[in-house]
Amino acid sequence: MKRYLKPLSFILISYCLFISCSSDDNIEEQKYLNIPDAQFETKLINLGIDSDGIVNQQLLKSDALGIISLDLNSSNDGIITNLTGIEGFTNLKRLYATGNNLTTVDLRFNKRLDTLVLAGNLLKNIDLSNNTELIKLDLDVNELGSITGLKNATNLKSLSLYYNLLETLSIDNPNLETLNVRDNSLVSLDVKKAVNLKTILAQNNKILEVDFTTNKALEVLALSDNKLQNIDLKSNNNIEVLYCSSNLLTSLDISGLLNLDRLTVNANPNLFCIKIHNGQNIPMFSKSDYQEFNTSCD
Repeated sequence: MKRYLKPLSFILISYCLFISCSSDDNIEEQKYLNIPDAQFETKLINLGIDSDGIVNQQLLKSDALGIISLDLNSSNDGIITNLTGIEGFTNLKRLYATGNNLTTVDLRFNKRLDTLVLAGNLLKNIDLSNNTELIKLDLDVNELGSITGLKNATNLKSLSLYYNLLETLSIDNPNLETLNVRDNSLVSLDVKKAVNLKTILAQNNKILEVDFTTNKALEVLALSDNKLQNIDLKSNNNIEVLYCSSNLLTSLDISGLLNLDRLTVNANPNLFCIKIHNGQNIPMFSKSDYQEFNTSCD
């Protein structure tokens, strides 16, 4: 019997040692985040975040947990192409990573973000479903064709999507105040639920029509270089700046815009008369020679 006990004891001890070593390895793995992008890790080292100071494709999770604001904007540290590891920065509120070569970014675990600036990258789409606390979002100069989960950011106040590839966009963010969608390929823009909008910059798109009846707080409306035939501004008496040159307008009534300070209406080949209020003064305006201001445009 003793002959068999010795081998059995050896096997049990070996197994326990194996399990112990495996557990130690797992614990070590759980302590670290994978940082495959050397430029990302170099940036973290130079910012004093990566405590071991070595480019070794890993970062202590404890190093990431204490970070609230992270500036990864392109610099002499190099261009970042992969943000794997950002998921460990779960307390992050502000993330800046402009001028890199990011094609994707996973922000599912960065639920506390209130400021996100990823301008000047190569993003084609982005999922913001879990980023419900966003207040400022800047995705200028990317290749975005779609944005998922944007409506979940109910506290969003500033949204900038300048120079992307968007064709349709529905803004369902009730607290949004500033929207910049210049230089996209927008045919359709829906802002009916964005009732607190004060500024809309939507120049150089292909917009055919847009409803502003619920946007009573509008102060700046820039719609030049689109394909608009009509703009109804009867509900927008607070407008101070209106740019609508280079469209296909056939009529324009600005008689209710008594705070209007700047206006451009030139290069609308079928717009001959702009209706104004009696005595209305517009300090700065640009119109074509064939256009006139009149209190009656019947």
